[in-house]
This record gives sequence, structure tokens and C-alpha cells, in this order.
Amino acid sequence: MRNPLSNTTRRPRRRLLALFATAGLALGGAVALPGTAQAANILTNPGFESGGVSPWSCTGNLGSVVSSPVHGGSKALAGAVSSSDNAKCSQTVAVKPNTAYTLSGWVRGSYVYLGVDGGASTWTTSPSAYAQLSVNFTTGASQTSATIYTHGWYAQGTYYADDISLDGPGGSSDTQAPTAPASLRSTGKTSSSVSLAWNASTDNVGVTAYDIYSGSNQVLSVSGTTATVSGLSASTAYTFTVKARDAAGNSSAASNSVSVTTDAGGGGGTGFKQAAPYLYEGWGDPPSVSTVMSSTGIKWFTMAFMLDGGGCNPMWDSARPLTGGVDQTVINQIRSAGGDIVPSFGGWQGSKLGANCSSASALAAALQKVIDAYSLKAIDMDIENTDEFENEAVQARILTALKTVKANNPGLRTIVTFGTSTTGPTYYGNRLIEQAKSIGADIDVFTIMPFDFGGGSDMYGNTVNATEGLKAKLKSTFGWDDATAYAHIGISGMNGLSDQQELTSPAIWTQIRDWANSHHIARLAFWSVNRDRPCAGGGVVSNCSGISQNNWQFTSITAGFTG
Repeated sequence: MRNPLSNTTRRPRRRLLALFATAGLALGGAVALPGTAQAANILTNPGFESGGVSPWSCTGNLGSVVSSPVHGGSKALAGAVSSSDNAKCSQTVAVKPNTAYTLSGWVRGSYVYLGVDGGASTWTTSPSAYAQLSVNFTTGASQTSATIYTHGWYAQGTYYADDISLDGPGGSSDTQAPTAPASLRSTGKTSSSVSLAWNASTDNVGVTAYDIYSGSNQVLSVSGTTATVSGLSASTAYTFTVKARDAAGNSSAASNSVSVTTDAGGGGGTGFKQAAPYLYEGWGDPPSVSTVMSSTGIKWFTMAFMLDGGGCNPMWDSARPLTGGVDQTVINQIRSAGGDIVPSFGGWQGSKLGANCSSASALAAALQKVIDAYSLKAIDMDIENTDEFENEAVQARILTALKTVKANNPGLRTIVTFGTSTTGPTYYGNRLIEQAKSIGADIDVFTIMPFDFGGGSDMYGNTVNATEGLKAKLKSTFGWDDATAYAHIGISGMNGLSDQQELTSPAIWTQIRDWANSHHIARLAFWSVNRDRPCAGGGVVSNCSGISQNNWQFTSITAGFTG
């Protein structure tokens, strides 16, 4: 919106100390190493330059390949650590018995580990740039495979790894592939996921992983005979197959295929519906929320604006404390009256977290502070102006951070809000949507602001046309049907007179709300409750709409949005 003017993540100390002690013991003992053969990296896809994770397998499906930050080449691994999963990514390779190997790699993030299953490991605390880790180990007398891994630590944010090397001789020349997995079947589905199971394959040495394909694209690798593929679109048909893989990298033939159509979800999409006009405690004669709620029936408010207080530290309006101030008092009042809030990060101006936090992981940590402080169900990133909306690197940073916090906070809904033309998203809006698809950000709601676009007199027609343009872009980008696309859309208008003197009257806003209900979109908001008061001929000011209306009339209309 046009901006006019906690608990922190806790480090699991006892777990860390125990693991550090174990790592110290593993590294501290003196071992007489036999001589190695000529060094050669025997890992496959060591720098992730293929653009995919395979043949690495990542727990929780939390590993992805990113273009920034990288150590070498153009790609790196990102592990989206959660509070319950350290995003361990591993690869099993064939090795020679009783042979010395050197494992090394470049990592970045908070508490990142590199090691071999059942053997040595090493770690680094929190480098701000890539740091190299290295560890030596010797295979056992009859050992023919080794599983190399990297992982982060619980609730410590996304880590990055690149250019991982296992130097030493390759193992036996095993060329026999496993048998194909049998009886692939679907064991469950939702609007965004499909669960699969199959019968185990056999191999002359041993099966080390199963690769799951959707069509021709590998989407997941697991070590067992079950998997859940997530991040799917609602009401969409998918065809899956599975291949088995051994330590030498031999892949089996594909299993039988199984076709599954995901559920429709709420209204064909996420099932998330929210009527939440903006409320700003730092401007515009803030109204009594209890009065507004009792007068209108509104339950949700979008609280503006969460900005950077310095050092990537979230504060209300860059000046008011995250907790303990007037904003928390108002939030407590809203919740006491049976309502809730979604904070809006960003806006048109001010010192924004998205632009000022140094990395996606730092931004995700800042978002997490706010999520923890208020036990949030949803967050809104209001991406505007040249510092965020028209900065491609910042767009990517914001979307990656949203992907991280969504993975770390099950059930959290993520919203992005941005400007539009009268016919749909602009170049940067289209790019935002394409980036969200590319990195798998799984955004719940794409909200447009259909005002201040020089839209002329027909604000209803222009709002509908802009929303239809957004729907078309979502369909073409994600492959959604109409119902699913509408269910990922939000509209955030400006009541009364906009900055460019566009007029949205109560009657026009009622038309927009009714259209939104009939098309089952996800979210309806406006800027702002502070302005939802009459001042006919008053112009564009902070505490009234500039037109003749009743007190809280736009809020009452918005409260009738049900999706």
C-alpha cells in the first residue's frame, strides 16, 4: 500500500553441545591412513550445475537448487531447514575398501555440517560468505559404498552448499542396474500433494535410493519405498513413475505409471479466505478497533507497516517496538474481540526489510521474529517501488524468504501484494509471478492494488479487467484452471479518492466485493480503515476518504466478503 510517511529463533543448545562433542571425538583421534590413489572427485553433480538436486536426496523434500548465492559456477544447493528437519542432503557412491578419502565442500549459513554416514564430520558456525569444510576418512575393510551428506541445524535458517568433492578412487565397476520398482500406487492426496508407495527393488549390491518422476521431470529422491510429492497445483492431473538407483549410479527401468488428480481444495485452490482492510497505528488518527469491529463485523485487519529498524531488525514503521507498544495493544484488542491480524511488510516507502536484509536467510530470520512474536497465521509482503518491486534480486530474496518461513511454519499462509495496470500485471508483476513458480515459493495469494494506475472513471471495470489479467497470468504460469487461479487472487483497493483522484465509491466497492465473492477469490482489502470516514471535498488525506460516506462504510462492505 502507499506508505505515507518476540521470540527469536532459539538455538537447541543441549542438542548442539552433544553433537559438537561427538564431532570432536570423531575428528580428534589419530588414524594411520593408507596411501590414496590419484585424487578424483567421484561425486555426481557436485556443484549442482545440472539445475536439479539428483542424485542427492534431501530429507523432507527441503533441498533445492538456487542461482544465488553460489561459490562456483551458476548453481548451488539450498537446504530450507525447519524446526523439525535439518534438511540433510546425501549422495551414496561406490568406494574401495580400506582406502583413504578426502571430503571437502563450500558452505554458507548457520551451523552447516559436512560428513560421511557412520564416520567423520565437520561443521562451521555461521559464515557470512562461503567457507570451506574438509574432513578425511578411511573406508572399512569390506566397505564398498559411502554416503556423503551436508545439512544445517534445526530452526537455524536456510543453508547453502556448493562444489562438494570426494577425492579418492571409485569403487567396483558395478554395471548391473536394480530391478524396476513394482506396484506403484497412490496412497493419498490433497489439493497440493500426492502420497505414493511401491514395492522394493533388488540389486546385486544394494539399492541406495528411489527417484520419483512427474512426467519426465525428477521431483524427489528418497531412501525408502514411500514418498509424498508436495507443492502441486489443485485440480491438476499428474503422472508419476519411480526408478531405483544403486551406489554405482545405475538406474533401473521405470515402474508402472500412476495418474492422480489433486483435490480441488477450498473453491478450487488453497481454501484460504480473508477480508482484511489495512489499519495503520502510525498515521491518520488511528480509530478504536473495538468500535470498528462492533460497528461492522470485520474480523481481520492488515496491520501496516513492518519495516527495518536497523540491522535487519523488524519494527513497526521502523520506529515502534515489535512487541510491547501500541501495535501490540491493538492486536490484543482485536484478538480479544475474536479477530486476528496479518502484518504487512514493506509498502511504498520507508526502510524495508526486503531491501535491507543482506540475504534471503537473514530476511527469513527477520520474518520469523514477527511470526514468533504474534503466533501468526499469515503474512503479507507489500512489494512496491524501485527498491523492491523493480529490483529483481530483491524480488528473489523476498520469495526465497517466504518459501523458507512457509516450510518452517506449517499452516502459515503467504501473501504478496503489488501494483498493476488496468489490464493485469506489469513487467515486474509478471516477473514476480514467474520467479515464484521458478523457485517453488508456493505463494498462497497474489494480491493486486487496482488503483493509482491512471485508470480513469470506471474503477469497477478496471478492477475486474486487472484481476482477469492476473488470473490469465497465473493460469499460464502455473497451469491452473480458472477456479484454482481465482482462489490464489487478492484485491486491495483504495477507498474514496486515490492519490490520482480515481473515485471508488461505496456503491462501486460493493460491486467489486460482489464480483470477488462470485468468483471465489481469496482476499479483499483496502487502504485504509484510517480513511474510512467522510470528508466530502476533503481531497486525499490520511484520516478520511475525500468523499461523502458513512463512518466505516467500506469496512462494513468488506466484512461481507466470504470468497
